[in-house]
Amino acid sequence: MKSLFNLTAALLVSTATISIAGPLSPEGRAQIADYVDQLTPRINEIAHDIWLHPELGYKEFNTSKLLSGELEKHGFKVETGVADIPTAFVASFGDTDGPVIAIMAEMDALPGFSQDATASKESIDGLADGHACGHNLFGAGSVGAAIAISEWMTANDIKGQVRLYGTPAEEGGSGKVFMVRAGLFDDVDITLHWHPGSSNGAWQDKSLANISAKFRFHGVSAHAALAPEKGRSALDGIEAMDYMVNMMREHVPEKTRIHYVITNGGKAPNVVPDFAESYLYVRHPDPKMVAEIFERIEKAAEGAALGTGTTVEVERIGGVYSLLPNDTLGRVMDENLRAARPIEWTQGETAFATKLQESMKRKEDLAKVFSVEDYDFGWEGSYSTDVGDVSWTTPTVGLGTASWVPGTPAHSWQAVAASGMSIGEKGMRLAEETLATTAATLFQSPDVIVAAKAEFEKARGDDFKYEALVGGQKAPLNYRDETIID
Repeated sequence: MKSLFNLTAALLVSTATISIAGPLSPEGRAQIADYVDQLTPRINEIAHDIWLHPELGYKEFNTSKLLSGELEKHGFKVETGVADIPTAFVASFGDTDGPVIAIMAEMDALPGFSQDATASKESIDGLADGHACGHNLFGAGSVGAAIAISEWMTANDIKGQVRLYGTPAEEGGSGKVFMVRAGLFDDVDITLHWHPGSSNGAWQDKSLANISAKFRFHGVSAHAALAPEKGRSALDGIEAMDYMVNMMREHVPEKTRIHYVITNGGKAPNVVPDFAESYLYVRHPDPKMVAEIFERIEKAAEGAALGTGTTVEVERIGGVYSLLPNDTLGRVMDENLRAARPIEWTQGETAFATKLQESMKRKEDLAKVFSVEDYDFGWEGSYSTDVGDVSWTTPTVGLGTASWVPGTPAHSWQAVAASGMSIGEKGMRLAEETLATTAATLFQSPDVIVAAKAEFEKARGDDFKYEALVGGQKAPLNYRDETIID
């Protein structure tokens, strides 16, 4: 059922039947902050459990069960295995007689980042992977925010529905894309998300769309010295394709990024390899441009195969849209972030942060943890995220909180260390309160939802039609069988 807040005049009039309390009052903020505080011990426990047991993309079986189970305990209706992804789930509280507000929860770890919660580099015995992007905090914090909102809705008889989307495999697996393609966000009015970082801000930036794929060449094996004429080298096919791709760099639009690795080039120099594989990314701010450039690369691969007497098959591993920022929602998020209780560190946490900074090339002022950065809209980042597809389907807004030490790069052992201790937990708590108060503001402000949707429709354009960049393929559930880092 569609919510009452679809962008039509008729439905806008119908909001008069809903109890609207207006902007969130100081009492309402205090009530939500109290719910967040009550939940904090358990949410911290969940975040640390996930941190201790990191699971890679599409393999987050225990993590998914832990998060969805906690929501179920608090009265959420949970649907698991959505979009044909075993670890994806949707948890709902309330009904669709009012706005449908979604919150996303990422949960996957990264390969090769075993690290203890210490200020020096120290791996954990028996553990190969780690939460170098803080998704243990992301997943647990989003669940905490959703539960806090549900408590507030019950206490204040708020009409509407809050949904928690358990979204696996953000790191290169495009998990949200398959959920969007399955129509799981079609009736959502507004979507919220957050991400751990080293500062606090509700900036609404842009990202790069991308397509990633594996190019697999097949040839004919032969002895490289005794009978090379009988062989057809799959590696020759890879190298011919890569050469043509590198020549393309002069003839692609500015801001294009193309990068690749040869994941399999053969096993021995004296054997003509009958199989070789290259793993490639294409990025650009415009999703349409990414699709066009990737099509050219596919043609280059076909030409390389023809010229080397080999064959090639292409498997798209991922494909994501760029972020479509929303200024209306960004300003609401910024206001709620500034009104939330700021982060405070103990002397022990400050000492930990100071020591951790010694391992980093760039040292930033620790004081930025305790304040909020200036609001900014439309800055172009050089990263990619599957949140992009959601943002082209429903108005979407996010924030970052200081869950790491200032200067910490994502995908680093320093990020793992902070994500596994109280510095990460305090950043997570700030995100929970901000997400919950932002959702509460939206539940009580139909005019803001309407304005956000109007901005969203204008930004997409009248002729926009969503087509997933992953094409029609199923989610690559086994893509982590080999190491892939986004």
